[in-house]
Amino acid sequence: MSRDSALPQVPSRRSLLMGAAAAGALAAVPGVAQAATPPKAAPLVNPLVRNRADPHIHRHKDGFYYFTATAPEYDRIILRRSRTLNGLGTAAESVIWRAHPTGNMGAHIWAPELHRIGGKWYIYFASAPAEDVWAIRIWVLENAHPNPFKGTWVERGQVKTAWETFSLDATTFTHRGKRYLAWAQHEPGMDNNTGIFLSEMANPWTLKGPQVRLSTPEYDWECIGFKVNEGPYVLKRNGRLFMTYSASATDSNYCMGLLTADADSHLLDPMSWSKSPTPVFTSNDTTKQYGPGHNCFTVAEDGRTDVLVYHARQYKEINGDPLNDPNRHTRVQKLGWKADGTPDFGIPVADTAPAGG
Repeated sequence: MSRDSALPQVPSRRSLLMGAAAAGALAAVPGVAQAATPPKAAPLVNPLVRNRADPHIHRHKDGFYYFTATAPEYDRIILRRSRTLNGLGTAAESVIWRAHPTGNMGAHIWAPELHRIGGKWYIYFASAPAEDVWAIRIWVLENAHPNPFKGTWVERGQVKTAWETFSLDATTFTHRGKRYLAWAQHEPGMDNNTGIFLSEMANPWTLKGPQVRLSTPEYDWECIGFKVNEGPYVLKRNGRLFMTYSASATDSNYCMGLLTADADSHLLDPMSWSKSPTPVFTSNDTTKQYGPGHNCFTVAEDGRTDVLVYHARQYKEINGDPLNDPNRHTRVQKLGWKADGTPDFGIPVADTAPAGG
C-alpha cells in the first residue's frame, strides 16, 4: 500500500471556531444538507485471523477489505473480504488457487499479496517445485474479472530476477508514475540468506532496468538464527517513503526494520535509503506477543487512520522448526506518527479481552 496523501493537519483554534459558526449558520437554513461524517474506526480485535501468517490486506475502491495470507499447510492461496477490518476475522474464506501436484509452483506457497494494477487483479507469491522444495522463486497470477473471487486466475509465470537464487516476498508500489517491485533474494557471493532488492517494472510480471540491493543483514538483530532481510512493504507519507522489512529467524527473534527515502530522491540509488540501526517492532513479554513481522499497511474504515498489519505468535517457546508451527496469527493495530513525521510502531498489542470478560 502506498498512498501519497499527507497526514491530516491539525486545525487552528480560529479555523475551528469559524467552522463551528458556519455549521451553526447552515443548520439554521432549511433544506441545506449537512456534510456526512466519516465512519468512526471501530476498536480492532486481535488476533484478527488465526493461523494465517504473512498477511496482506488491500482496501479497494469498492468498499471491501481483501485479505490473503500464508496458510500453514503451504499448499494454497486463500482470499477473504469484508467491509470492515474486524469482519475479516469471520469472513468466508475461498481457495482461489492450489499448488501444482508436480513441477513448478508445487511446494512452499508463501506470502501472497493481492494488488490491483491496470484494471486487473494480480497476486504475487513465492513457491518452489514439488521436487525441489527450497528452490523458491517469485510467481504471479492474473485475473481480469472485476471480482477476484470470480473469473480465471491465469499463471503469468516467474518474475525473472538477475540470478536464479532463493527469492520471495515480492511487493509492488508506484511512485512518480513508475511501478516498482521490492523483494527478498539471496545474492551470489553474499554471506547471508536474503537481502532486500528493488527494480522498476516493465509490466506486472517483468522487471526492467537495474536491480539494486537496498539492505543486507548487518546488525546483530538481523542475524539471529538466520541472516535475513525479507518481507518488504512501502508506505508513503510526509514527503518520504518508509519501507519496512523483517529480520532474523521466524521464531521470537523475528522483528521489523525500517528503510527511509526522500520522496524526491532516486529510488534506485541505494544511497537514497537510510537504514534504522535498531529494530522498530519487536517481541514483547508484557503483551505476550512474539516474533512480530511480515507486515503490510492499510487504513481503518474512517479512511485516514493508518493500520499496521502483521503476524505474531502468542508464546515464545517453539518445539522444532518454527516453520512447522502453525500458530502465527494475523494481527492489526493503529500505526502512530511521531512529531518528526516518522512512523511510531509502538509495541505489539495484547490479545483482545473476550466479550464480557
